[in-house]
Amino acid sequence: MKRALISVSDKTGVVELAEGLLKAGWEIISTGGTQNALTKAGIATIGIEEVTHFPEMMDGRVKTLHPLIHGGLLSRRDNTEHVKAMTDHNIQPIDLVVVNLYPFKETILKADVTTKDAIENIDIGGPSMLRSAAKNHEFVTVVVDPLDYGKVLAEIKENGKTTFATRQKLAAKVFRHTAAYDALIAGFMTELVAEKEPEKLTLTYDLKQNLRYGENSHQEAAFYADALPVSYSIAQAKQLHGKELSYNNIKDADAAIRIVREFEEPTVVALKHMNPCGIGSADTIEKAYDFAYDADPVSIFGGIIVLNRMVDLATAEKMHKLFLEIIIAPSFATDALELLSSKKNIRLMTLDFSEVNKAELPEKVSVLGGLLLQDQDVIKEEANDFKVVTKRQPSAQELNALAFAWKAVKHVKSNAIVLANEHQTVGIGAGQMNRVGSVKIAIAQAENAGKMDGAVLASDAYFPMGDSVEFAAEHGIKAIVQPGGSIRDQESIDMADKYGVAMVFTGVRHFRH
Repeated sequence: MKRALISVSDKTGVVELAEGLLKAGWEIISTGGTQNALTKAGIATIGIEEVTHFPEMMDGRVKTLHPLIHGGLLSRRDNTEHVKAMTDHNIQPIDLVVVNLYPFKETILKADVTTKDAIENIDIGGPSMLRSAAKNHEFVTVVVDPLDYGKVLAEIKENGKTTFATRQKLAAKVFRHTAAYDALIAGFMTELVAEKEPEKLTLTYDLKQNLRYGENSHQEAAFYADALPVSYSIAQAKQLHGKELSYNNIKDADAAIRIVREFEEPTVVALKHMNPCGIGSADTIEKAYDFAYDADPVSIFGGIIVLNRMVDLATAEKMHKLFLEIIIAPSFATDALELLSSKKNIRLMTLDFSEVNKAELPEKVSVLGGLLLQDQDVIKEEANDFKVVTKRQPSAQELNALAFAWKAVKHVKSNAIVLANEHQTVGIGAGQMNRVGSVKIAIAQAENAGKMDGAVLASDAYFPMGDSVEFAAEHGIKAIVQPGGSIRDQESIDMADKYGVAMVFTGVRHFRH
């Protein structure tokens, strides 16, 4: 008679599975809470103690770790020595293992979790049985996901057993599952002991979405979410309307929400191709949108908009006039959502802005053959901390504009130059191979839009020589913020003094590659 061992924390579908196995003529071994649930459903089971002839002990820590269990899982049915050992030691084969694990992930996600609770929810016997069965999948079927119960039952009903192809796929799934489970435990323990650079980096993610393609149509792609959800992230944003996000949408949306979290006042970020094309702040979200739109009314077309306040009808009416890929906000007024939803393809998404300060986990970047890991660039800097290095002091208005520009420039691809006033960006030069090239692009944009009056300049890294300062000054810039740190800083300072430009150093560089 075929035997199944069922021991699950998640009881979803387990009664129906057991009923199907009994009808197929199988015996069922079970443990603890699973056995109780099956007994209540009128399903006869064999207790684990009846197999091991050994009681559960130590609060259930020891119950399935026994040769009479693992011998039945690991023995090869085509190996005469294995078969003899089973006969000699009264070991009966186990043909199906259905196990899911203690809820470690759910436990550590609780706000009030204690270390003791977390440790007690580390499953030992479950992973051991899963791995034993998965290793011996040539003979044993192993199931860890209730979604697979139906397929397994269907094959047993039709053939009396599962196919090798199914067993192999299920075994691979088990090893992924136990690896992910162990990765969460490793991460928890590593954080517990405050290990900053462990010799092994264990990461696990859950598939969120199969993407139509990647950056280009010939590239396959998928979107995976952190196994421990980060509320302030695109992975956890709620989509209210529109078609699925693409690979490029996801990257752009991620870049946009990183920018908007810099600002506490009502702020709107418009973004294209990983760079902001307009940032606006004001007393109301509608006015902030006006500033963001006015910053670059051309590039915003086909872009992404993120707002850090509820979208009201007045703001929605203005956005409705444009072709936009995505709008992200904490919420939408009912009439605003109705209006924006009249466009079929626009994606409308909400995001939990209350968790914005909890999204500061290290960021990971893949490279060929490896992975880069670094802290996010979330350092908080205030205008009061800026060091004036020129003869001329910035005015209060200029200082406010410098602070605004400094928040923006850290999110522009380096070499990065941002021109701004107190409430909006007016010129952005991104990703050039030399800094003066970015300065020229940003100033040309501001001049063409007639927005140079009162504009200040921010540079994400130091000026290697005085040419950028001179070009900016010749085109009307009166205040500059930069980190400083060049061996030729004095050249830039002297050039600023020559033109009566106020310049401040922050001491912090903000490359964004």
